[in-house]
Parts: sequence; C-alpha cells; structure tokens
Amino acid sequence: MTANPLPLFAQWLAETDSDWPEAAQSAAHHAFIDIIGVSLPGSIEESTRRVFETVRHWGEGPCAAIGMGARLAAPHAALVNGTAAHALDFDDNFDPGKTHATAVLAPAIFALAEQEGLGGPACIDAYIAGLQILGCVGEGLNPRHRMLGWHATATVGAVGAAAACARLLRLDAGQAQQAISLGTSMAGGFMAQFGTMAKPVHAGLAAQAGVLAASMARSGIEAGADTLHGPYGMRALMAQLEPGESGPRFREGGIGDPLLILSAGLKTKRFPNCASAHRAMDGLLELLERDDVQPDAIERLTVEAPRSHLANLMYTDPQTPAQAKFSMEHALACILTDGTCTLSHFTPEALSRPELRAAYARVQRVDLDDGPEDQLTVVRAALNNGREVEAGVPWPAGTKARPFKPDYFRQKFESCAQSVISNEKAARVLETLEQLAQLPSLGPLTDALVVKIPG
Repeated sequence: MTANPLPLFAQWLAETDSDWPEAAQSAAHHAFIDIIGVSLPGSIEESTRRVFETVRHWGEGPCAAIGMGARLAAPHAALVNGTAAHALDFDDNFDPGKTHATAVLAPAIFALAEQEGLGGPACIDAYIAGLQILGCVGEGLNPRHRMLGWHATATVGAVGAAAACARLLRLDAGQAQQAISLGTSMAGGFMAQFGTMAKPVHAGLAAQAGVLAASMARSGIEAGADTLHGPYGMRALMAQLEPGESGPRFREGGIGDPLLILSAGLKTKRFPNCASAHRAMDGLLELLERDDVQPDAIERLTVEAPRSHLANLMYTDPQTPAQAKFSMEHALACILTDGTCTLSHFTPEALSRPELRAAYARVQRVDLDDGPEDQLTVVRAALNNGREVEAGVPWPAGTKARPFKPDYFRQKFESCAQSVISNEKAARVLETLEQLAQLPSLGPLTDALVVKIPG
C-alpha cells in the first residue's frame, strides 16, 4: 500500500453531496423495510431478549428498542436492535464487505437519528454513504479476512457503522477520520461463534460500535492514522498482508465510483438461514419445478459448492435451531420434506421431526476450490428410476443478477411482521416505513416499533 485510505475515506464522507441517484435511494429504502421486517420476529428470539435484559438495567433513553416496549440510550438501542436484525439470519448480505450490512448500519443509524431528532432523508443518506465505506474497507481485506475466520459483519461492519454515523452527524473530514479509526478499535468477532447466540450479537455490537465511535469523534477523541493500511492496521493483522504484499487493496482514489449500492447491490434473502446454502436451495427448487421431480423420487442429492460456502455450513447434523441456520443438510431437507423453507423450520419442534432429520442422509457435499463470485453451485439429483438431473446456480434469488420485484419487500415484511404482531399494527409500521423518505423525524415510525411483543 502507498496511499493511506483513511483520510480519503473521511474526506469523501464529509464532502460528498447527498444528491444520490434515485435508484440508490430506492435500494436503501427497500433495505430499511426489509430489516425492520425481519427485526420484528427477531426481537422475540432468545439472544435478543437476553441482550435487552442485560442493558435495560442501565437506564432509559430516547431510542426505541424494537418489540421491547422500552426506550434506551442510543448505544444500547443499537445493540439490541442489531441483535434482533440478525437473530433470524433473514437479513441481507453485501458482497464487497462480506457482511450482513443492513443489520449493522440500520440499527446504528436509527438509534442515533432518533437521539438527534433527524428524519428519514438523513437516514437514507447515511446508509448509502456508510455502505460505500463499509464496502471499500471490505475490498481491502477480503477474501483473506473471511478465509482466516473473521466474521466480517462484526469487524468490517463496525467500521462501516462508524462511517455511517459520522455521515449522519455531519462530522467534518478530521472528525470522520477519527470515527473510522475508532471503529477499527471496536472491530472483532470470529466465525467460531456461528450457530450460537453470540453470532447475532456480533451485528448488535458492530451497530453499537458505530454509534460510540462517531459520538466519541464528535467529542474530540483522537485515534491513530494508520489503523487500516499500516503495519499494525486491519489489513496486516486481520488479513495477514504486509504493506507491500500483493492481494486485496484499499482504494487510493475514486472512493465513490462506482457506487456500491448500485454496482454490487444487496443480496435480499429468500430463506431465513445462511446465504451460503441459498444457491443449492434455489437449485433444488428449480429441479422440482423444471423437471417435475417429486421429492420422494430423489434418492441422493449431491451438492458441488465453493469451499468457503460449505465452510460456513459447518453443521451436518444440527442439534439446535441456531445450528440449523448453518446446515446445508437441514436447508435441503426442509425443501425435500415440505417443498419450502420458512421461519417455522428453525424451531425445536422442526428439528425433532423424524422425516426431516432422515432426509439429511440424502444430501452429499462436494467442495470446490473457490472461484469467481458467480461460481456455479451444482445440485445433482439421482432419482429412483435411474435418471439423473441437475441444476447450476451462479447467483441466488434476491441478488443483482436475479432481483426481486419491489412488491417482494412488502410481502416479506408482512409475512415476518404478522407472525408476531397484529395485521393492523403491521400495516401501521409498513405504512410509516414506506413514507420514510418524507419523514421529518423518526417519531411516527419508532412509536410504532416500540410496542411490546410477548416473548
């Protein structure tokens, strides 16, 4: 590395106009709708409730804790809501950062905006800018960072959230630089936590880090200038790359070009589990629909997938709902058994179903060396009549290559929200969310979200 990316990122954050393309604003708006939808049922998950029980004793504040019937200080609200956003693993992915970006950015932005009395347009602006810096940081670390076992939602996410909050607070370039640098000091989290309560807490901690880092920077706390590219910075320590070594690199210019929310896009989830299984799940559904294959006719499913994807799906015989989120066997067994995979398939009751567990044995894995992002996952079905059919899936549904129609976000929101609150309350939240770009303050939205949902 030659140029230090930190001041470049900070200057771009502080000086870039907010006249984003309409498509970028629409994508950000859809991301907010999606994340609030999955956060409502996520708020009753045990991990979220235990985080709330931890922080609620530390005092009230101005910021809504979704589904808790309570308001907390901004850092605590970001922690609780970030955990809720990621608790079901139904939130979006963002390839440049290798992160669950919105589960980190939105809770941080909403909490700080509510504290500061800011409205929807400021939130959308902060999201687009924060996502850009999150992606630029991820470009300089990945794929090495992820391959070493770091959970980028927790690490890259903390830095991206700091950038988003710096933008929201309208920090100048010097303050924004301190915020991003402080975010690196709060970046941590390992893939060893996948399948545990700690995994969704990672998103909450990263959201909280963003609020704290930007707030500290506004208060004048100074931080190091070499925390991204230097010999003891993130690239060296968390991607194990020396300053002059080839590999992933931070940008040295063109920070906002291309605009990543448009060029890369977000991966909106069709299924409530680890996205590494989604290509295979889409492929199985394609076989069932395209070739008119009956699930009972499939004797064996062979899945050829990139090694990094299968590494995320480490549970071949999951024993808990959290482990089932990271199981290729469980994901495909749900479709083989019921023709779909929904939130109801990640419960203790679902895991105890004999016919579902028996289907695990029909799934075989073949791991492939990692290739390009659009590397095919191939699902091959051996049928009981001796025939073999297969489907190759380069991108899962919900990605830029296979986008959902805009109405999907409304449908997914309603499905998620109505599972825990009344149709009337869900409609109220959705109506307010759809007006986000015109809201002068978040009050109407957060008033609806602070409703207490029985756990």
